[in-house]
Amino acid sequence: MAAEESAEKGAVKSKQIKRELTVGEVAERSGVAVSALHFYESKGLIASWRTSGNQRRYSRDVLRRVAIIKVAQSTGIPLSEIREAFGELPNKRTPNAGDWSSLSSHWREELDQRIQQLTKLRDDLEGCIGCGCLSMQKCPLRNPGDEAAEQGGGARYLDLTE
Repeated sequence: MAAEESAEKGAVKSKQIKRELTVGEVAERSGVAVSALHFYESKGLIASWRTSGNQRRYSRDVLRRVAIIKVAQSTGIPLSEIREAFGELPNKRTPNAGDWSSLSSHWREELDQRIQQLTKLRDDLEGCIGCGCLSMQKCPLRNPGDEAAEQGGGARYLDLTE
C-alpha cells in the first residue's frame, strides 16, 4: 500500500507544471538551438536569471515569446522590429491573444507589401528567362562593370520595371 501511495505522489509531482526552465529545456520544447536562445537574450528579446550556481533559468512564458519570434522571423520580420513590438507591451509582459492580434495586424501591411514586391519580381524574372537582352535599359538584373555603384548598394534596377 505504501508503494502505491509513493507512486501516486511521484506521478502527481511529475505532472506539476514547472515554472522555471533550464536553457536546455527551453531549447528542447521550442525547437530552437541553445545558441539561438542566447542570441535572443543578447538582443533583449527574452530574459533569464541566474541560479546561485550561475545557471540560466527562464520562466515558462518564454516559450510563447520564442514561438512568436520564430513565426515573425519566418515571415521576414527583423529581430529589431520584434524587440520593439515586445517593448511596447505593458510591463514587457509576454504577448497574449489580443497582443498577438495587434502585432500581427501591424506586420500584415508590411507582409502585403513584401508579397507584392516578390510577386512582381517573380513575374519579371519569368520574362527574363531565356530573353538574352541583358540591356541596361530593359533588364533589371544587368549591371556590367558595376555601373550602378554610384547609386548606392543593393539591387538598383529592380524598381525600373514598374
